[in-house]
Amino acid sequence: MSTQVHTVTGVNCPHRLLLDQIADKWSVLILAALCEKPQRFNVLKREIEGITQKALTQSLRRLQRNGIVERRVITASPVAVEYEITPLGRTLKAPFEALYTWTMDYLPEVERARQAFDASNS
Repeated sequence: MSTQVHTVTGVNCPHRLLLDQIADKWSVLILAALCEKPQRFNVLKREIEGITQKALTQSLRRLQRNGIVERRVITASPVAVEYEITPLGRTLKAPFEALYTWTMDYLPEVERARQAFDASNS
């Protein structure tokens, strides 16, 4: 795998479009929940604070279209839908964990930078 950084400034750049779809706030939270175990739609909606039904539906469809999440209909009574992360989706676990760890490690430094910025721009 190449470690070369590509320019992703173009609005229609395929890399940027994919990054927008997997790294938006709802997708990250959905993937975090699905890394634990498959979940039904309503369980995801309850677990992800603040997400609307429309936003959850749209995010799940994008993730499904990109091969990151699978949708499975459970035919038992009552009929339900369950979402599960795919093997491709699981490859995002390490990068997302690294990003989360970075936020934990550097939050104090970021907060100091915010305070300095706010103090000099007020």
